[in-house]
Amino acid sequence: MTGESERAVQAAIDGELRLLDPDVRVSPALVSDLLDPEFTEIGASGRRWDATSILTVTSAGSVDPEFPVQVSELSGVVLAPGIVHLTYFADDGGRRAWRSSLWRLTAAGWRMYFHQGTLVN
Repeated sequence: MTGESERAVQAAIDGELRLLDPDVRVSPALVSDLLDPEFTEIGASGRRWDATSILTVTSAGSVDPEFPVQVSELSGVVLAPGIVHLTYFADDGGRRAWRSSLWRLTAAGWRMYFHQGTLVN
């Protein structure tokens, strides 16, 4: 990976981890700063989300500060200039899922464009 690719992947990883931070999740402004205006998600529940519906859920305290989401096997790859794909395993208080995110570089910085979760039995 080139230095530019490494920086792009690290920027996406930093954004992903911020979105999982309970202190960030309770702030609609901080979450909005990390979501692309065209953001969509297919959640582990099978439900489809957009930025507005995600802000409603995250600002309601969806992550317990005493039990933050545990992330493992986090990796990323640059798919094209300005596009990073991340994958990782998340354990949210026993609710375990593989996660996949697409991040794109915008004039405002790196923002999550798409996210999907798949539950693990």
